[in-house]
Amino acid sequence: MPSSKLKAFLDKEGVRYVTVTHSTAYTAQEVAASAHIPGRELAKTVIVKLDGEMAMVVMPATAKVDLALLREVADADKAVLATEQEFESRFPECSAGAMPPFGNLYNMRVYADESLTQDEEIAFNAGTHTELMRLGYGDFERLVKPTVANLALAPALV
Repeated sequence: MPSSKLKAFLDKEGVRYVTVTHSTAYTAQEVAASAHIPGRELAKTVIVKLDGEMAMVVMPATAKVDLALLREVADADKAVLATEQEFESRFPECSAGAMPPFGNLYNMRVYADESLTQDEEIAFNAGTHTELMRLGYGDFERLVKPTVANLALAPALV
């Protein structure tokens, strides 16, 4: 079942969403494949520390966070990936690594890669390794109010 905190919030806000059940998957790319969604259309939640404060970065499953770009956008001196041990207690009803990208529910700033704005919908883990949610990107942006910027590492040239 999706995170009850997220579901209650979306229901209270009158947001239409769809929950998709898929076979157990742990990485964003595995989730995308299992749910038959292109990786670029599945948003993954990456937890970072900006000057010691936890924050969320929401990226397409196919992308990696460019910490230098994030540091610039966040006006932070230091940006590092957080370890699971550092953040798991913040998401008590979620499986580790399956947190939904709603930092507003967890008192965290949210940064979203601008490429996510190109689709009408956003799909993301719903708190478990067997379910995801889809909803309108406009609803996500309205409710979460992320800082939207280019945050992805440039692909390596071959």
